[in-house]
Amino acid sequence: MDTVRVTENEFRQAFGSLTEQALHEPVTITKDGRDHVVVVSAEEYARLKRRDRQTGLAADLPEEWIDAVRQAKVPDQFAHLNSELE
Repeated sequence: MDTVRVTENEFRQAFGSLTEQALHEPVTITKDGRDHVVVVSAEEYARLKRRDRQTGLAADLPEEWIDAVRQAKVPDQFAHLNSELE
């Protein structure tokens, strides 16, 4: 996704139009010649937050969690989904 790049000063001067533009594409605000912050729409921010996931290794889980998974039973109402795995 391409972004518009503006300095902090340019952003202050054109706040209204640049925040409108951020509804359609990211606007990068630079400080001292480097990317500093990016303004995106609330919708895009929410989409990015939904993608924010933490991952880990099964080997790092507590042993009681691993045992609980081993002992878990699929409720009968979902037994028909086993055919999806075959």
